[in-house]
Amino acid sequence: MQERDQRLRFEQIVLPHLDAAYNLARWLTHNDQDAQDIVQEAYLRAFRFFHGFRGGDSRAWLLTIVRNTCYSWLQQHQTDPLTVPFQEELHDIGAETLNPEVLHVHCIDQQRLREALEMLPVEFREVIILREIEELSYKEISIIAHVPLGTVMSRLARGRKWLQRYLAAHMNEEE
Repeated sequence: MQERDQRLRFEQIVLPHLDAAYNLARWLTHNDQDAQDIVQEAYLRAFRFFHGFRGGDSRAWLLTIVRNTCYSWLQQHQTDPLTVPFQEELHDIGAETLNPEVLHVHCIDQQRLREALEMLPVEFREVIILREIEELSYKEISIIAHVPLGTVMSRLARGRKWLQRYLAAHMNEEE
C-alpha cells in the first residue's frame, strides 16, 4: 500500500509540471523528440528519487532534474544545439481575431525571437527561459542551475543585452 501512496503523491505533486519540464528541455535541446525523451528520463529519475523529496517547491525540484538530464544528454550526444531549428510557437495570442497583416508581422517577430534565443549560449538561454517563460524567481533559478544568485542576475542581464543587440541588428538589416 505504501508504494501506491508514493505513486499517487508523485502524480499529485510532480505531474502538474510536465509542460514546464518539456518547455525547458525543448529550449535546451531544440528538438521535439529529444525533449520528449529527456523529460521521460527526468520523470523516471524523479520517481526513482522521490523518497528524497522533502517538500518545498516541486516545480523547481523537477526542473533541476530536467536540466541535469538535459546536460547529461547533450554531453553524451555531442550535439550542436544551434543547428536544429525550433518550430514550436512561443505564445498563442488569439490569432484568430487578428487581421492577416498583423498575423504576418507577429509570425516574423516570433521567428526573430526564436532565432535570437537559439543563438544564445545555453547558460544564458536557460536562465532567460526559466525567468521569462517559466516565470521562476531568481532564487529558484539559482537552485535549478546550481549557481549563485548574482550569477543568475548577471546571466540574465548579459542574455537580455545580447538579445537586444541581436534583434536590433537584424531589424536594421531589413530596413
